[in-house]
Amino acid sequence: MQKIFLPSVIFFISLLVIQSCKQKNSDPSKEMINQLQLKKGDVISCGTTAQQFGSLIFETSCNEAAKEDFNLGVELLHSFEYDEAEKVFARIIDKEPGCAMAYWGVAMANFHPLWTAPTTPELQKGVKAIQIAQTLSASGKEQLYIDAMAAFYDDWEKVDHRTRCLRFENAMEILYKKYPGDKEAAVLYALSLNAAADPNDKSFIKQQKAGSILQALYLTDKDHPGIAHYLIHTYDYPELAQQGLAAARQYASIAPSSAHALHMPSHIFTRLGLWDECIASNLGAISSAKCYAETAGIKGHWDEELHGMDYLVYAHLQKGENDAVKKQLDYLKTITHVEPENFKVAYAYAAMPARYVFENRLWQQAADLELWPKDFPWESFPWQEAIAHFTRLMGAVHTDNKKEAEEELSILNNLKSNLLDQKDSYKANQVDIQIKMAQAWISLQQKKKNEALTLMQLAADMEDKTGKHPVTPCEITPARELLGDMFLQLGQPSRALSAYEADLQKHPNRFNALYGAALASAKAGDHVKAANYYRQLINVANNKSARPEIVAGKKFLQENIVQ
Repeated sequence: MQKIFLPSVIFFISLLVIQSCKQKNSDPSKEMINQLQLKKGDVISCGTTAQQFGSLIFETSCNEAAKEDFNLGVELLHSFEYDEAEKVFARIIDKEPGCAMAYWGVAMANFHPLWTAPTTPELQKGVKAIQIAQTLSASGKEQLYIDAMAAFYDDWEKVDHRTRCLRFENAMEILYKKYPGDKEAAVLYALSLNAAADPNDKSFIKQQKAGSILQALYLTDKDHPGIAHYLIHTYDYPELAQQGLAAARQYASIAPSSAHALHMPSHIFTRLGLWDECIASNLGAISSAKCYAETAGIKGHWDEELHGMDYLVYAHLQKGENDAVKKQLDYLKTITHVEPENFKVAYAYAAMPARYVFENRLWQQAADLELWPKDFPWESFPWQEAIAHFTRLMGAVHTDNKKEAEEELSILNNLKSNLLDQKDSYKANQVDIQIKMAQAWISLQQKKKNEALTLMQLAADMEDKTGKHPVTPCEITPARELLGDMFLQLGQPSRALSAYEADLQKHPNRFNALYGAALASAKAGDHVKAANYYRQLINVANNKSARPEIVAGKKFLQENIVQ
């Protein structure tokens, strides 16, 4: 798969020496240029010499010479190649310091709307760029683009991220309505709707609005990277995923030079349980990410590689392919340096080994799970750190280590408090769901059956009302699936079956949910339904998995001739 990137332009702003662009007698554009460090080099390439990031036209009042670069910069923005996009806009600034929209591009590259909130250095860089853009000459439409970006960055030290995303959405709506024929305004307005969407809104009001805008554009422009990409994000929900399948199968061919574009279709494939397509998507993305790390001179690995690995591991687990998973986990142990050390990297490091022991119910290994790498800045990622402690707790419960379970529960409560102190209510709620599940299984260990079921039902209901974070292919283990496990353990197979079937509605073709549904059906005396679920499980595993659940399914089908 082709991978090519831009001239090696190293761009950064030394924030410690920045002066206010509004300072008297200050020339803000020269000031920004003086803070750019540029290194002109050869084109970074992987195997071929042509760049493929899609196709679009973004009209600006900048010089004609900047047109091709500007279009490329926006194409990169649309595929979340933010570092490379920033380099392009830096190159434009170097050649044409009066191009206001190039500073807008720098600000957009540091916003990354559908990722985690920008860091303080990114916010400071974005503020400086947009302040300079506001002092330069721009057309009326360009001014609205700049105003929308300013709406996000203004008062960032006092106003929370979500509120500023809503301000960005409102400003983009003004631009969209004033220039209804501007395709980029429509695409970015749809992006703003997704960025401002409430993760707890199960009616998907903003996503549906974004989808209607993007679908109309997609009918006549299937080569635009942003349209296909944002359709995938718009429909990255169990209830909507089928609507994103066409775009998912198209996006990688639109921007094959982007590792993220190669990975992103797997969001929809995961939602629909299309594991072979998910695996193929992420193998391509991982290969592309490795190539980029090598050619860009990254000392170690690039974050997109680990992000793809997490989705790859999840897909292999759903096919019962433990050998393939072990290879990835062994490889993960060799990765000690990743750039940048961000939320995606933290999640992948924590999630992959946790998924393996959870999916295989390896409870002693779960109890012994250690956060790795040990020198990773885990204190900056309490949500991700909680994954390891939840896994250890569940391992302790199932190996009857009450003391260890209580200690891990205390740590989870502290991590939740840290997230609340950071005003990150979404991730605090995610940890709270884990706490409720943990308390449920501790209660069951203590023979408090009713309390255990009440807590487990509460956790499942909480999870159903909460949207999945885009960084993860799935919760570490679905709460409703664990509820089914608890019903089975308590000898209530009919209720267990209902829980597993509800889980399968949200997570199609999940290995353990299919097995649980088959087992519960058999225990409830419905051998026809049990056979159907076992056949589905064996089919999902391509009849090759050596996992004991597959062996049990084949034995059941041999012993129960069901037409």
